[in-house]
Amino acid sequence: VQLQASGGGLVEAGGSLRLSCAASGRTSSVSSYDMAWFRQAPGKEREFVARIHWRSGRTYYADSVKGRFTIFGDNAKNTVYLQMNSLKPEDTAVYYCAAGGYYSDSASSYAYWGQGTLVTVSS
Repeated sequence: VQLQASGGGLVEAGGSLRLSCAASGRTSSVSSYDMAWFRQAPGKEREFVARIHWRSGRTYYADSVKGRFTIFGDNAKNTVYLQMNSLKPEDTAVYYCAAGGYYSDSASSYAYWGQGTLVTVSS
């Protein structure tokens, strides 16, 4: 399974961005599992942001983004999105999509990773 993340960029505080994560290859091997977004800010550990179960659409968010970020998927395109609104400078990080986890917020539970896309929020 290959994951291609895109959509990062520079935005002012209060603005919005939408990240995309396109899955290819043996996507059937992860269709019963979660896809997730993590982020890693400079000098910090990678942290969980949001996840979605590929088939059921069940979602879960980190408290820090709840109410501001929305994760959703397009099964026909094998793509998961992260809509980020009301962005804050502390949201600045490299955002990674991941697949293969199940009911997990732990990065170690995900077998497949995209390359990361940088989001910079200016104050």
